Order: sequence, then C-alpha cells, then structure tokens
Amino acid sequence: MLTLKSFVKRLFVRADQKGNSNQSVAAELGISAQQIYNWRRQFKRCGGHQFSTIQGVKFHQEDSDEVQALKRQLADLKEENAFLKKAAAYFASDQE
Repeated sequence: MLTLKSFVKRLFVRADQKGNSNQSVAAELGISAQQIYNWRRQFKRCGGHQFSTIQGVKFHQEDSDEVQALKRQLADLKEENAFLKKAAAYFASDQE
C-alpha cells in the first residue's frame, strides 16, 4: 500500500533526477509545484513525522492496528451495555 510518506519520498527522488524539476513533476501529477516545496520544507524540518500524524497526534502502524481493535471492542461493549440497560429496565418493571 502506498502511503503519503512513501509517495512524497518517491516524488522527491523523481524531482531530483536529472532533467526533472519540481515544476515538471508537479505538472505531470496535476499538483502545485509549491506543494512539493512545502513538503520538502516540512520533511526537512520534521523528519517525515508530519506524515505519521493525525490531527497532531503521532502514531505508528502498530498503534493504528491497536486503535482499530480498541474501537471494535468499544463498539461491542456499548452494544452489550445497551442490552443490559434494557434487561435491567425490563426486570425492574417486572418486579413492580
């Protein structure tokens, strides 16, 4: 799977090849050459970490997998909790 980080690295390599420039690569891809300059600046400044953040929070693939598993577990627990609330309400009304 091609991630944004690997895409940007490939883009840099291609733009640095003899006969290519940021402008020519940007024109081929239909993006602004300024975007390539911005990515280069960010990559130098952040060491590529800006491509592994979501809303300012750093993550790794292992973390992402764990988050997905926790989201599934949370959904299951919410479903169980809703069922238990209904069961408790049913039995509470049955005692009256």
